[in-house]
Amino acid sequence: MQVEQRPYRSVYAYPWDLVDDGVGTFGARIEAAGAGAVSLAAAYHAGKFLRPHGKSGKVYFPEDGTVYFRHDPKHYQRVQPLPNSMLDEHDPFAILADGLPELDRYAWVVCFHNTPLGRLHPDLVARNCFGDPYWYSLNPAHPEAREYVVALCRDLASNYDLAGLRLETPGWLPFDHGYHHEFALIRLDGWIKLLLGLDLSEATVSAAAVDGIDVLHVRARVAAAIESFLAGETALTDAQAADWIASDLLADPDLAEFLRWRCKVVADVVREIRDVVPARTEVRVIPSVQRPSAKGWIEGSDLRLLAEACDGLEVCAYERSATDVLADIHQVRRQAGPDARISAILRPSYPDLAGGADTVAAARILARHGVDGLAYYNDGHMRESYVHLARTGFQAFDEVAEDMRAEGAR
Repeated sequence: MQVEQRPYRSVYAYPWDLVDDGVGTFGARIEAAGAGAVSLAAAYHAGKFLRPHGKSGKVYFPEDGTVYFRHDPKHYQRVQPLPNSMLDEHDPFAILADGLPELDRYAWVVCFHNTPLGRLHPDLVARNCFGDPYWYSLNPAHPEAREYVVALCRDLASNYDLAGLRLETPGWLPFDHGYHHEFALIRLDGWIKLLLGLDLSEATVSAAAVDGIDVLHVRARVAAAIESFLAGETALTDAQAADWIASDLLADPDLAEFLRWRCKVVADVVREIRDVVPARTEVRVIPSVQRPSAKGWIEGSDLRLLAEACDGLEVCAYERSATDVLADIHQVRRQAGPDARISAILRPSYPDLAGGADTVAAARILARHGVDGLAYYNDGHMRESYVHLARTGFQAFDEVAEDMRAEGAR
């Protein structure tokens, strides 16, 4: 399904920055950046964030796993959203609607990444081959975890007038998470991180078995490989780790089939969300936290399946240079297909895009590859001077897009 919207030129933002700034100051900065929309966090996780232009403070710790909209409990069953304390006084999406009605509003939804809900509902979390829980990762294969995420999106889109949803973490989170004091005295390469990160919980084993996947074999083989690694002295380079992953996928058809099945599960969740959200509300999925985007399969993201399951992709082009953005969007387009609708997010600041200097070049590259919308991440994290780079990036993007439309009309 394709939903017609005006051109998507957005800035990602946090509710606490909106409330701290006040709608006037916040809106003036978004306008100066040349954006016509705000992609505002509606469900988010914990963090420790430096706020260069924060008024009430410069370092902020968000409440973990909470929602920033006033939810309706009737949409949910056992798993209920955790409301953020700011909702006692502020409704961020209502503030945007009332104070900045000229801006389109997009709700940025973190889906299966929720540590507090994982702690409250331990049966819903991903678990490795040894049964160790990954509290931060709800399991997309568990019916009740899926039910919660689908209900969250339906509730949000039903109660607020939104141009669209942006779905982050629609699948399994990788082993690396940045958890509090995450630590190891063994060098962990890409191969062992993949194996350690695989969800092989009973819920996943049961769900996969219904589709004919022999996950018990996979679990036994993964456990043996991890045990051997932890007991030995093996240390792989990044290139060797990539070769070991490729070799395992060829040597173990059950592992390859299991990974493909995970991609189907994630795409099915996204399709369920698209089906329950009003047709007027565009749904796009942020397919991965991995860089480059080609590694998104580690989380269960198949770019083609995801693009077909909703209204398109919103790719994080978080790269060091415009050259790297070119390589990434080329691969995304190749995998998603020529007809997939793709928007992109840039970070016009350290550590990306040569500290912001490559913003215009990256915007032009994205437009040339048929990207139909552009956003910047994140208003609260960057110095206020980002607005100049953002505006020039939007202008360059629009110029290339217009040239391409003119060429196509000839």
